[in-house]
Amino acid sequence: MITKDEVLAIIYAAMESLNEEFDEAGKIALEPETKLFGADAMIDSLSLVSVIIDVESGASDRLSFPVVLTDDRAINEAVSPFTDPDALANYILMLAHENA
Repeated sequence: MITKDEVLAIIYAAMESLNEEFDEAGKIALEPETKLFGADAMIDSLSLVSVIIDVESGASDRLSFPVVLTDDRAINEAVSPFTDPDALANYILMLAHENA
């Protein structure tokens, strides 16, 4: 079974890929509480989509089942899984447990 640290590593890799497009001042912190979505988000919606696509790909490869993060279920969660890397990791872990 995948661990939270492994899921966070997938998310951070996606964020790091995004950071390659920014100058030093614009880079986003690779931290569990970095805001990805909402009023205090560190990235715009297009950048979030890029991160989500990379995370879906990385998580699907690691978990050996298709990880879809942009379905109705994710959108309708009480707490958005896109709020920050920690929330996203928890959501992916939930999906992994359901598909185990």
